[in-house]
Amino acid sequence: MARLPPFIALRTLEAAARHKSYSRAAEELFVTHGAVSQQIRRLEAELGLTLFHRRGNSMEPTTVAKQLAVRVRKAIGILSDGVAEAEALGRATPLVLSAVHAMTGRWLAPRLHRLPEAVGGLELQMAERLADFTTDGVDCAIRHGRGPWPGVEQTHLMTEHWFPVCSPAFLARHPVAGPEDLARVPLLTHTEYPWNLWFSALGLETPPQRGGLSFDDSSVLVDAAVQGLGVALAREFLAQQALAEGRLVRPLSGQVRAGADYHFVWRADSPKLPRILALRDWLVEEATIRNGEEAPDLLPVEAPTLT
Repeated sequence: MARLPPFIALRTLEAAARHKSYSRAAEELFVTHGAVSQQIRRLEAELGLTLFHRRGNSMEPTTVAKQLAVRVRKAIGILSDGVAEAEALGRATPLVLSAVHAMTGRWLAPRLHRLPEAVGGLELQMAERLADFTTDGVDCAIRHGRGPWPGVEQTHLMTEHWFPVCSPAFLARHPVAGPEDLARVPLLTHTEYPWNLWFSALGLETPPQRGGLSFDDSSVLVDAAVQGLGVALAREFLAQQALAEGRLVRPLSGQVRAGADYHFVWRADSPKLPRILALRDWLVEEATIRNGEEAPDLLPVEAPTLT
């Protein structure tokens, strides 16, 4: 098989032969007249042929140039059809988003009713696995950490905050007016981020725990608080919905900023890129929506990456 000249040179030949003008070819290709002339000279040198003759104000293609231009035109048509078919296939298949269950179930799911209108009927499929974007069919992901992650683009979605929450009924039974009152009530604890992170951010010593339960699942921890079992140090995105619905309240102001945030990541070369960017923009917009007033941050703390 003969080595093909650069595609841009062949495309330039086709446009110049069709218009019989370097200037009009340059306008069509959004390049300069000199760039067209240079591409033609390089192609003539590579083929060892003269491709155009000047005739007054026009550039007359030779017989060989005309024949080659016809074939290039057909090839461009075949390529255009192939790209259109690929784009149609990309639109026909769901966009696969990777995120842990807590994120999809507690933060994303309550917002999905706004998604179709926002992005033009985007079909979304959830996948609960850490994506590699090459062999697992995942198109984009919500990741928790500092980044950057190699091989992908990323956009910041939201900052991770923790703050105390409890049910209204629990607060009625156990009034909490200040941090010192937490020493007298059952505290619900996560095994990966204990209460001492909260007290340390306030500059206080962690009091001995009075009863309470421990969990290794952030969602179950929030559910236990909703059930009135104690005060939980909750992750903001997990507690937002219950706070908005009044099933949880914040007995104390202030929040601790964790050491890792949430990011939307994707491959820049994805064939589904337009839909990925539409989803990204929608997620960023949703992430700016807060339920209720935000309390001031306390000091950031070094925290484990939990998702």
